[in-house]
Amino acid sequence: MKRFFNNIKKYYKYAIRSAKAELKSEVADSYLNWLWWVIEPLCFMLIYTFVFGMIFGNKEPYFASFIMIGVALWDFANRMITGSVRLIINNRDLVTKVYIPKYILLFSKSITYLFKMCISLGLAFGLMLVQHVPLTWHIILLIPVILVLYIVCFGIGLILMHHGVTFDDLSNLTNIALKMIFYVSGVFYNIKTRLKGKAGYLLLRVNPLAFLMDEARKVTVYGQMFSIQGLLFWLAIGILLCVYGIHVIHKYENSYAKVI
Repeated sequence: MKRFFNNIKKYYKYAIRSAKAELKSEVADSYLNWLWWVIEPLCFMLIYTFVFGMIFGNKEPYFASFIMIGVALWDFANRMITGSVRLIINNRDLVTKVYIPKYILLFSKSITYLFKMCISLGLAFGLMLVQHVPLTWHIILLIPVILVLYIVCFGIGLILMHHGVTFDDLSNLTNIALKMIFYVSGVFYNIKTRLKGKAGYLLLRVNPLAFLMDEARKVTVYGQMFSIQGLLFWLAIGILLCVYGIHVIHKYENSYAKVI
């Protein structure tokens, strides 16, 4: 792990420059430019609010803000995980010509995803003000929730990034798995009220995305304390995933250029 932190310190300027370049390239040929980063999550929120709030009659308090928090966290996790699978292959020219620790590629990508999540969360806070959601000091507890989400997704991303080099179908399998996880993570509904009993109980404990979304909504929309025990559990799982992923990449990183 010492080698990992030394490399992060050494290459973080490259990661930031790379992230800025990618963000600029995304909107370079667009008429609306950076406004797409606002329009996209806002449209998803409006669609989910209309379909599940009006058509299906969801009575969740502050439903638009509830949805926006879920969209922000899900979008980050989805981008982080799906974007990691073919990350080494998509950066073939860089990997084969210049030495760079491969997890720096994921670290750089994560900066762009964090930036977009911050925009979505900014929209969520704006909606909370419009809906007159009572704001409490608990809102600052969103920071540790996001930190745990980042660590868990980064660990998963490292492992998928390694196996994605040799397993061509991993990208398709990951997309299928995430589509299923999306519907059981409570992005547009409250698991506690919709799935009562053992089903809801298990989902909030075996699915980190469902748990972390629920905790994020507790500290922002409902002004409640998060579950310290649950957060520490997923923090430990995330750290273990990161340690394993870093170990595997250190072990095989010299062979990636030969495989791709």
